[in-house]
Amino acid sequence: MHLQGGRLKLAKFLLAGCCAAVFVFALALAGSAQTLALPQRPGTPPAPVASVTPAAMSSSPTSGQIDQSRPISLQTAIDRALNQTTAVTIANFEAQIAAEDVKQARSAFLPKITAPLSIIYTSPSLMNTRPREPSFISADAVTVYQALLSAEGEIDTSGKLRAILQKNIALVDAARAGGEVARRELQQSVVDAYYALALATVKRRGAESNQQSAQEFEENQRLQLEAGEIAPIDLVRARLQTEQRRDELLQARTDETIAADALKILVGVAYTDTIAAEDLLTQLPVPDEIERFSEATISSRPEFAQFEAQKRAADLDVHVARADLLPQVIYQVSSGFITDSLAPVPVKNHSGVQATVGVTIPIFDWGATRSRIAQAKIRSSIADANRQLAERQFILAFYSAREHALAARQRIDLLRQSIADAQNSVTTSIARYRAGEAPLTEVVDAQNTLVTQRAAFYQALFDYQTAKARLARAAGK
Repeated sequence: MHLQGGRLKLAKFLLAGCCAAVFVFALALAGSAQTLALPQRPGTPPAPVASVTPAAMSSSPTSGQIDQSRPISLQTAIDRALNQTTAVTIANFEAQIAAEDVKQARSAFLPKITAPLSIIYTSPSLMNTRPREPSFISADAVTVYQALLSAEGEIDTSGKLRAILQKNIALVDAARAGGEVARRELQQSVVDAYYALALATVKRRGAESNQQSAQEFEENQRLQLEAGEIAPIDLVRARLQTEQRRDELLQARTDETIAADALKILVGVAYTDTIAAEDLLTQLPVPDEIERFSEATISSRPEFAQFEAQKRAADLDVHVARADLLPQVIYQVSSGFITDSLAPVPVKNHSGVQATVGVTIPIFDWGATRSRIAQAKIRSSIADANRQLAERQFILAFYSAREHALAARQRIDLLRQSIADAQNSVTTSIARYRAGEAPLTEVVDAQNTLVTQRAAFYQALFDYQTAKARLARAAGK
């Protein structure tokens, strides 16, 4: 009897210990649940979170203003950019400077008209002669009054003036072609900035949609946890998925703001104003538009006209240098008076016309002229080398842009079906998870795959439009 009583006391003691252990374990589980920041029940204040809340992120003024503003077309953006002070403006100024050089070269064929007026005083001779004679033997009189109208110039016997004129005309053509090159480069910059904004906007909208879906799934998981249908770890995973979508949305909004600022600089919009591009999802490929571009049109690029003009200018520079080896003829015709008195009779007696013709014959200049000829020939060779190098680069740019455009078009077609499949996968995974046939990780993977496919589709649209613009430029369009 005594032994049975001891066993009974021991059993009661072990039962009490087990109850205490269960109670302690329950307290530890509750503490760990609070550490994992499980959502509170309705009516209880939420715990403070150090991350960005959805409400704070959705209140960004930039995204709302871009969505509400009227998008501008690509052509409008290009036209506004051309009206700004850019490299095109500087190129136009350079063309105007070259045109003034042509005017100066043409004026060299015409005589220069001058009117030299002077009074020369020479001390009288000490001999006190009558009339007074000047002290210097080279002087005409003590006081000399000179009033002439002169025309002087150069007779282009060596062809130097004609070569200079033709050279300046070639430089004008080169400057104008350079202005066209700068204009097309600006257009390409606007196209890149425009579609970069369109890509950033569609990514931001997609990120907002992804975050909304993640929040809805997290809320559904919270309700299931309260009903005791899922484990707490499933809600934690759903919340981590939402936080990832919030981070992606924040990055997308930042990229959109930066892209908008870059386009504003080009089109002349103030930072405080908003700008929006047309929806990238509407910029789908047109059948056979890539195949319409041909390599044969590369030669119509303005760079080739610029190279040709620079080549002509270099060749004419050779003629200008060679002209210094030939005789040059100058002339001067003067009409007026040179007299020692302004009285009518002396002025009439000392009035007339004087003509002077001179010839300059080059003999020896220590090789300076031949050195200038050698320099001009080297410049001509440089112009030929630049053209050949550019031609290879333009052909490479044409086929590279064409390959990128064709690949992007193929990616667009493939990703359309992939997005539909990824959406079906998400729907099926959620249904399987709710039916207890699949783990939560399957749902998370399906959602991540859908997000990845959508981002790839947006990028493919951007790559196609920018590659098409580069292809058009490479083809001289």
